[in-house]
Amino acid sequence: MEEELKCPVCGSLFREPIILPCSHNVCLPCARTIAVQTPESEQQDSECAAGAGGDHADKLSLHSETDSGYGSYTPSLKSPNGVRVLPLVPAPPGAAAAPRGAGPASSSLTCPQCHRSASLDQRGLRGFQRNRLLEAIVQRYQQGRAAAAAAAKCQLCDRSPPEPAAVLCEQCEVLYCAACQLRCHPARGPFAKHRLAPPPAHPGAPGGGGDGGGGKGAGGARKLPTCAEHDLENYSMYCVSCRSPVCYQCLEEGKHSKHDVKALGAMWKQHKAQLSQALNGVSDKAKEAKEFLVQLKNLLQQIQENGLDYEACLVAQCDALVDALTRQKAKLLTKVTKEREHKLKVVWDQINHCTLKLRQSTGLMEYCLEVIKENDPSGFLQISDALIKRVQVSQEQWVKGALEPKVSAEFDLTLDSEPLLQSIHQLDFIQMKFPVSVPPVPLLQLEKCCTRNNSVTLAWRMPPLSHNPVEGYILELDDGDGGQFREVYVGKETLCTIDGLHFNSTYNARVKAFNSSGVGPYSKTVILQTSDVAWFTFDPSSAHRDIVLSNDNQTATCNSYDDRVVLGTAAFSKGVHYWELHVDRYDNHPDPAFGIARINVVKDMMLGKDDKAWAMYVDNNRSWFMHCNSHTNRTEGGVSKGATVGVLLDLNKHNLTFYINGQQQGPAAFENIEGVFMPALSLNRNVQVTLHTGLEVPQSVKQPKLPNN
Repeated sequence: MEEELKCPVCGSLFREPIILPCSHNVCLPCARTIAVQTPESEQQDSECAAGAGGDHADKLSLHSETDSGYGSYTPSLKSPNGVRVLPLVPAPPGAAAAPRGAGPASSSLTCPQCHRSASLDQRGLRGFQRNRLLEAIVQRYQQGRAAAAAAAKCQLCDRSPPEPAAVLCEQCEVLYCAACQLRCHPARGPFAKHRLAPPPAHPGAPGGGGDGGGGKGAGGARKLPTCAEHDLENYSMYCVSCRSPVCYQCLEEGKHSKHDVKALGAMWKQHKAQLSQALNGVSDKAKEAKEFLVQLKNLLQQIQENGLDYEACLVAQCDALVDALTRQKAKLLTKVTKEREHKLKVVWDQINHCTLKLRQSTGLMEYCLEVIKENDPSGFLQISDALIKRVQVSQEQWVKGALEPKVSAEFDLTLDSEPLLQSIHQLDFIQMKFPVSVPPVPLLQLEKCCTRNNSVTLAWRMPPLSHNPVEGYILELDDGDGGQFREVYVGKETLCTIDGLHFNSTYNARVKAFNSSGVGPYSKTVILQTSDVAWFTFDPSSAHRDIVLSNDNQTATCNSYDDRVVLGTAAFSKGVHYWELHVDRYDNHPDPAFGIARINVVKDMMLGKDDKAWAMYVDNNRSWFMHCNSHTNRTEGGVSKGATVGVLLDLNKHNLTFYINGQQQGPAAFENIEGVFMPALSLNRNVQVTLHTGLEVPQSVKQPKLPNN
């Protein structure tokens, strides 16, 4: 935003800024410097020639080039911003005042930015309006910058108070004075690559911590502006034709009788809304520009990497041709380097151009936001039209295609190594890629392939020096029983994990690549063995919110007196599986339920009351089997603190059996069960259980208890 607050002539922050008819701003002292007076007659205005008091300064009593003694040539100067200005021409010595009644001289002022000329009337520079909003923003910006500079102190000083900060380490994010920087942050070792920058000149917020545009300056409430022609009248209306605020006395005098005059407050709100709407468009474009800069920087990295890959490929091919390729190798490397440098230069130029536009748009946005914060309607309306146009022009500069890279990261350089040895000296890059053919065989990375429980992870890559493009991969897996392969993944990734497989099963996996030309050959087949037994815990993501898990999700309790359900993290559809639950706490004779369930089982009632669960619920004396709220096979013998409940799920025989303290509880609880099941448990706050998994299936089963009819 600082660029918006600098005078285009002197390059410094604005001092007493005035608004030119073209809507640009300039310092009042600079305006006196660049104004030029041209006589309309041979006589000069007597008041200007007299040069008395402040009127002389404001009306700029300047002589023509002919009178100054320089003839028709006047040298031009440049301001710190590079703007050409005309110097103040002194009056010739002994010049006498012209008699009264002589023809007046016309003074003009050329805008240093758009070079439009504006004529000065009898009021001189006082005829231009002061930009009070800009003046207030500059004052607030200077105060914030001064406060920030005073607050930048060394963060490691032992002195009290700390020394002023000399540098800021962008990696450490620490301010150092000169002494502490030499002592604590030397430019060697791990600190050698750290970047030291000057301390911040102003706070992080744009504008440097001003009053937030509340309409008050450092001295309290700001005085309401009065009419330039009627000092005792405040602005109350806005003349749309003149684009200027006016007072009631101006209207009574008839100066704006045929003009479109509207209420000051209404026009203030209307112009604020227009400026805000235009700012939204520029903000969106600035966001796109930032994302585009990130894209360009990634493009730089890709170009660097691709350039290195092509160089390595080129060196490998040239070395294979031994001595005959040595001289030609240097030429080809030069072409690759030139191509890379050309691409890098294009991208850097685009980055610099986009950065400049983004910085200008950001500065304009910050300045406009500060203007919007001001509560001075008349001052706002003085500059709102120009700001709205500037914002619209800034938005229009992001034309379609401006945020697209001019070059790609790919190098269209392919070395043809097939010609005979006598043709080596004619080797050159083919300015196109090889005709696209199907991809080669992918290579399985066995060191990254693994199994965990009933999940397998596979990784693969393309062979080196492969030029054919790859659009995606197809991963195939058999059924774990020597059956046909089936597709389990199609996509661009080179790493894939498949969950929900059978335990104690052997799977075969293979992968192939494809592109627009077709599908490539299969890779070698890799054999993967899933775990013999299941290791799992309670699943916090699917548990009822009243369930409390601890001990790495192996111990469960409940906050409610009502029964709540929690599932395990494993899912079974094949094989024989056994797990146990140890009763850690058992108070007031509750009846927890143990068993299996579908993933969509109801979680806020006892396990087995719906058709998605198969369970045994037990108290301190007896147990029952339950499914669809049907109670069967009451069996004597219950649980207490320290008891162990075992669950045996045999999906080969499609039945479910329960054990208490190692003894089978009743007959097989459920038969003819098929599908995918998850370990399940329901309990209330009177019970705490701990899950034990990875257990071998019991080989010897004690005689079951007979159920009571």
